[in-house]
Amino acid sequence: MKNKLLTILLIILVAVTLVGVASVAAIAYFKNDHAKVDKEPSIDEIIKTSVNVPEITTNLANGDFIRMTLTIQTDSKKAKIELGKRDFQVKNLLITELSELKSDMLRSKVGKEQFQERMKTKLNEIMKEGKVEQVYITSSILQ
Repeated sequence: MKNKLLTILLIILVAVTLVGVASVAAIAYFKNDHAKVDKEPSIDEIIKTSVNVPEITTNLANGDFIRMTLTIQTDSKKAKIELGKRDFQVKNLLITELSELKSDMLRSKVGKEQFQERMKTKLNEIMKEGKVEQVYITSSILQ
């Protein structure tokens, strides 16, 4: 009699544990699924949180020069406002980063992507209200 009761209690305990684990797994799965949807902003949201950097012309390390415009996507409207106020710092970072590069580097896709990533990192170092999500090169003339 005691053995039977112990077996039944053990089966009930295992069943309750399995239901609990399945519930936690289901909640975690659906929570992560919604988080991925929330992290991908629509194009309208991207535009609302982006700053256009006016065309800048500067020398490169090998004596060539470049004319470039950027669009910088931030993670919030507060970050966009802050970045707009920091326009002189953005231009300074842009000029100093470009002055270290040679034209060969900016002719390749990989070189442009590295430049964009470096600008993103440098800009995030100066940001206080939010962060830079992406740096886009919207025009580039290399001579």
